[in-house]
Amino acid sequence: MMEKTNATIESYFILKGFSNWPHLEIGLFVVILIFYLMTLIGNLFIIILSYLDSHLHTPMYFFLSNLSLLDLCYTTSSIPQLLVNLWGPDKTISYSGCMIQLFFVLALGSTECILLVVMSYDRYTAVCKPLHYAVLMHPRFCHLLAVTSWLSGFINSALHSLFTFWVPLCGHRLVDHFFCEVPALLQLSCVDIHSNEMTLLVTSSIFVLIPLILILTSYGAIAWAVLRMQSTTGRQRVFGTCGAHLTVVSLFFIPAMCIYLQPPTENSQDRDKFIALFYTVVTPSLNPLIYTLRNKDVRGAVRRLRGKE
Repeated sequence: MMEKTNATIESYFILKGFSNWPHLEIGLFVVILIFYLMTLIGNLFIIILSYLDSHLHTPMYFFLSNLSLLDLCYTTSSIPQLLVNLWGPDKTISYSGCMIQLFFVLALGSTECILLVVMSYDRYTAVCKPLHYAVLMHPRFCHLLAVTSWLSGFINSALHSLFTFWVPLCGHRLVDHFFCEVPALLQLSCVDIHSNEMTLLVTSSIFVLIPLILILTSYGAIAWAVLRMQSTTGRQRVFGTCGAHLTVVSLFFIPAMCIYLQPPTENSQDRDKFIALFYTVVTPSLNPLIYTLRNKDVRGAVRRLRGKE
């Protein structure tokens, strides 16, 4: 009977989350629930509108739909579990549930890094090579770029997940985070994790720094092209679409760099929780607003959709 009980206990992790601030948990539950509902509604709106309106069947909105689907899946992989843990005293997650959560959070986050590069290349092609845009961004090539983004993210996650769960853990199963994340799980190890940390640093550089450099290079070329434009209207249109994308890039990459590309400190875990809360809850809810608030194409699509009703 005792062996069965121990086996049951060891098959679970305890997500510490925000237990250090119990007075904040109810307030966090309400705020996070609101942002989660905003994420669901806003991103579903973009996906459905892009599918229904033929005028939005362009590479830009194809990639934007992929980003919306990513954000939906990304938040759903961690936020419902967080809401359950904030609502009641039970803050456990099964071992298999933790493995699945780790895999999908890492896979979808890695995919978004690559997809944002693809979206910046689309904007670079549209601004800097407008006469060749239709040829360069052929639908088949766009689908290939999207599939490559998703595959690269999931392959990266599969490798990291295997390396993480191969590491032997100590007796306690208290994860000092609100979801199963590689750095937090590695802290439970009983062996030297230097090689795992170096692998995480290298792959984080590949999936964070290199995409960021490519994005900034693309926008450097775009800025140079915009400065040579004679049309004020053309400049405003470019700034509108590119500015929205740059805002989304900043909201995603800056928090990721703060967590994955900085050495851990004594108080870094609590800081990382709130940074992670920002890019898993706030950023996905803001993306639809950033892309649609001042977007004439989206407003036109909504009017056309209302006209058909």
